[in-house]
Amino acid sequence: MNLQTPRRRLLVVCVAAFAAGYAVRILGQSLFTWFYLGLKAACPDHAVCVKIREEAHWLLPDAVAALAVVALLLLLRPVSWALRPVRDLVPVVARIGPQNLGYRTGVISGRNDEFAALCRAIDDMMDRISTGYEGQRRFAANASHELRTPLAVQRTLIEVGMAQPLTGEQLTLLATQLLKTNERNERLVEGLLALSEADHGLVSRLPQRLDQIAASVIAAHQATADTHAVQLTSELRPRIVEGEQVLLERLVTNLVQNAIKYNHAQGTVHVTVGESPALVVVNTGQIVPADAVTGLFEPLKRLAADRIAHSGGAGLGLAIARSITQAHGGTITATALDRGGLRLEVLLPGVRDGGL
Repeated sequence: MNLQTPRRRLLVVCVAAFAAGYAVRILGQSLFTWFYLGLKAACPDHAVCVKIREEAHWLLPDAVAALAVVALLLLLRPVSWALRPVRDLVPVVARIGPQNLGYRTGVISGRNDEFAALCRAIDDMMDRISTGYEGQRRFAANASHELRTPLAVQRTLIEVGMAQPLTGEQLTLLATQLLKTNERNERLVEGLLALSEADHGLVSRLPQRLDQIAASVIAAHQATADTHAVQLTSELRPRIVEGEQVLLERLVTNLVQNAIKYNHAQGTVHVTVGESPALVVVNTGQIVPADAVTGLFEPLKRLAADRIAHSGGAGLGLAIARSITQAHGGTITATALDRGGLRLEVLLPGVRDGGL
């Protein structure tokens, strides 16, 4: 029998302990009977012998307790042997670190016992950690690249300004360019902070009217849509969700801003709030390859440079929207439309304890 699992080893230890206990019981009874009968035959009427025979009945529990203590001491090693497979996992797990996240326990896939299940659970956990760690590493590298470019531009502009005296017009142009570069850095840092806050989850959950939030966001972006000749329409039905108003406003804002930004003149953006999906944003625009849709939700990812609203976005809009949606217990999906543009659907759970 394969004894490489704690369950089977503990079974062997229990059977051995039961057998040993039964043997000790039979042996104890035999010894006590032999001692008692021998003592009675040796001195049937002696006062000391009578006293010993009377006390022998009281000594039996003490003897059993002593045997139990001895048995527990003797069982320490068998129990340690039974749990050794679990203890052997300690150095295996201890070897796992940031430098070797691909290391796995290496349990044979054909095994179907509890120890193999534990090892497979550890391997699955390491797969998830490795994926998350790689995503964080890639995100940090992309964020560093995004910050390095405008900082290099700022340094160049400053060096040019210091190289020779500048006229008033040149100083104004230099200051304008520095201000634009600084604004881009601020937007990037603000987006990174918003993404971090969304990833940390919600501080509170209160019933919120998603249709009213969407209406205020649409009203705030109507002028921008008109400036870029984009028709912004909506169909808002009452919908209550649990969450934070600020994050929900940021969710709708990011989706509407992206829909306007990545559009074309005389294009359309339609926002719908309803029961399921809770929020839908459909926009016209460039044709999006089907294999590129998933990557749009990755931080600092942009589909292309052609857009009608050149606001210098950092490529964090949909990544923040996904994090906010997940923080509210929902899901967000994107579908590329054949005529161009995207259809974004947000599924959110309803209020459990009544509405507003």
